Amino acid sequence: METIPSFKPFLAVLVSLIAALLILLTGERRKNLRETWTVLAAAIKFSLIFSMVGPILEGWVVEGSLFSIVPGLTLQFRVDAFGLVFGLVSSGLWILTSIYSIGYMRRLQEHSQTRYFFCFALALSATVGIAFSANLLTLYIFYELLTISTWPLVAHKETPEALAAGRKYLVYTLTSSTLLLFSVATIFFLTGTLDFAPGGFLAQGSPTMLTILFAALIFGFGVKAAIIPIHEWLPSAMIAPTPVSALLHAVAVVKAGVFGCLRVILYVFGPDLLRDLGLSIPLAVLVSFTILAAGLIALGQDNLKRRLAFSTINSLSLIILGAVLLSQSGITGGILHLVNHAFLKITLFFCAGAIYVKTHKESVSQLDGIGKKMPITMGAFAIGALGMAGVPPLNGFISKWYLCLGALEAHQIIFLGVILISALLDVAFFFPIVYNAFFKLPKDEPASPIAEAPILLVIPMAITALMSIILGVDPNALFRFFHITTLAVQSILGGG
Repeated sequence: METIPSFKPFLAVLVSLIAALLILLTGERRKNLRETWTVLAAAIKFSLIFSMVGPILEGWVVEGSLFSIVPGLTLQFRVDAFGLVFGLVSSGLWILTSIYSIGYMRRLQEHSQTRYFFCFALALSATVGIAFSANLLTLYIFYELLTISTWPLVAHKETPEALAAGRKYLVYTLTSSTLLLFSVATIFFLTGTLDFAPGGFLAQGSPTMLTILFAALIFGFGVKAAIIPIHEWLPSAMIAPTPVSALLHAVAVVKAGVFGCLRVILYVFGPDLLRDLGLSIPLAVLVSFTILAAGLIALGQDNLKRRLAFSTINSLSLIILGAVLLSQSGITGGILHLVNHAFLKITLFFCAGAIYVKTHKESVSQLDGIGKKMPITMGAFAIGALGMAGVPPLNGFISKWYLCLGALEAHQIIFLGVILISALLDVAFFFPIVYNAFFKLPKDEPASPIAEAPILLVIPMAITALMSIILGVDPNALFRFFHITTLAVQSILGGG
């Protein structure tokens, strides 16, 4: 592919770093100005990223280098089709998450809001840096920046439980970073390069060494992707404020883990090498176990955010399963589900936060009849639930359709069964919530008039719910996600 030299990838990363500094300088005394920096940076970042859609669709790659460390080792940004998908969805949803955060933090009068928005801006820079990394070293640096910037968000409440969750998050993620650093150094020693290439660039090394490297990389990225049994930090992190939970589950942290896994599968090792080494099926089995186990655990969770957390674990491994099937439709379905799950899951978390802000209810068993009091919120929740189950015309149907086709193309009927059972589990742990909210009477409470959460919470969830419908009816609407995904898959399977 031809490349276009450009500062845009660097500027997309830089803009929220500048905003983070401005947020610190503004502080608690000028809240409106501080929050203006937050939303303005998110909007500028998205505009910069969206401006690269045209060149990518024309077959170009947008590239910008920072500096070279040694020959063959450069801190570099490269916007290819796959990275653009992640960059678009994360920056676009971040605008809505920022607006939602303002409403949530103000209504609950949370402490340390400047620190919160400062870390939010840093995390946004790290996420876009991950999306646009041209090589493993650049990806590793921004991946660690994401860990550092999100730890204060996990521990934001500073209660003993929150601090314990923060410590657990650091233990898991910093352990994984050691493995990633080992893998990056070893690969550079073997090949003399770390640059991502569609279809993979790693060929040197004995089968044993390559197998060890693959396991280390998948474990390293799999911690944030919450593959069982290295998942426990994620349910514990639900102690964080709901906007942080939305950040963790839909936009940044776990998606960065999945994105890293897909980079390893498709751009470091590649389909051909994974088939030759026989590594695709063992990973498919591991993530299939995660899909089913997480779904079953979710059924037993009464805390709404914990139920959503295990649903996320289920869906993340579904994305990895699509990629590791190594078929055209499977990879397409995996990348599309990275997008569609983001819109659906952030809708569900927005709804959970709105319910908490308005009623202080956190348990599924407390939600009987709440649909009559908060019809917009629970209507959006119903859309998210239907989409997660793959019901048309929601966007989740499109990606799950391609995942099923991918399993058939790979002649893996057992994994087709896993995908279908996963959809049934989505029905089992979401639909009773929707039914009870609209068709049961509240427990020990008189009927109450409609009383939605503040407008800054309602608008973002309504937009993400609406987008889930629009992207289900037309996967190319507004952002051209389907066309960009198709280009990414063609380059991967075509080797460039």
